[in-house]
Amino acid sequence: MERLLFATLAEQRSARRWRTFVRLAWLVFLVVLLWMAIGRGGPSSADKSLPHTAVIEIKGEIAEGSDASAEFVVAAMRAAFEDTGAQALVLLINSPGGSPVQAGIINDEIKRLKAKYKKPVYAVVEESCASAAYYIAAAADKIFVDKASIVGSIGVLMDGFGFVGIMEKLGVERRLMTAGENKGFLDPFSPQTDKQRAHAQQMLDLVHKQFIDTVKAGRGKRLKETPELFSGLFWTGQQAVEMGLADQLGNLDFVAREVVKAEDLVDYTRRDNVAERLVKKFGAAMGEGAMRALKTAPALR
Repeated sequence: MERLLFATLAEQRSARRWRTFVRLAWLVFLVVLLWMAIGRGGPSSADKSLPHTAVIEIKGEIAEGSDASAEFVVAAMRAAFEDTGAQALVLLINSPGGSPVQAGIINDEIKRLKAKYKKPVYAVVEESCASAAYYIAAAADKIFVDKASIVGSIGVLMDGFGFVGIMEKLGVERRLMTAGENKGFLDPFSPQTDKQRAHAQQMLDLVHKQFIDTVKAGRGKRLKETPELFSGLFWTGQQAVEMGLADQLGNLDFVAREVVKAEDLVDYTRRDNVAERLVKKFGAAMGEGAMRALKTAPALR
């Protein structure tokens, strides 16, 4: 009876702690939602009716889940194009590249939105616009660079490691079972056959051709094609202008003032800010707290 009484009291205390935690968690959640509603990035209602240059930053790796993902960039572009006060859209780029899929989605949406809203799109490069970032920039009406920017890297890669030789020397046997003879051909601990290597190269060549076709379609006759142009090499901004990969030297303020003729800048960049990260983690934290409470509650035996 004594053990049962103490176990019951402990379970009641644990239940009270859990209820308190849930109430506090909901309070924090509501505060975060209010913060997001009030402090959400983007133009204010007053900005929409005034002539301005819309700006969207594409910085860092272009990948799903990043600030430069297609989800975020496309949502920001749609908002910018829909605002009547936005005279043009400037993509402010500083990225080494990333996913060709994400870049392809953004490129396609730029072309669709330009045709629908009849507004120009300019790319302004800061430090770098390479690989997938240039895939995006190719859809712009004009590309502006700094003379020392890094531009290009029109190529595709697939990298990894192989440890087969080391394992043989150490006497380690890899036991990999698959259904399908090629299912494990990217496994770093298994040898790669010539057939598998040829298949991977065929895929890379196809994606590379898609990249090249996109650049040619976007840049047109401005390109001065050479054997090295699509080899994966990159160049300075000054060289890029000479090769037709970029149009002229210029920064964001120059483009807004001299090209768009609307000096006021409005940042439409969609960012996964601290508040949003907290909201995303809220459900996981709640579940973890519940499991912890269940584990600490004593079992009746």
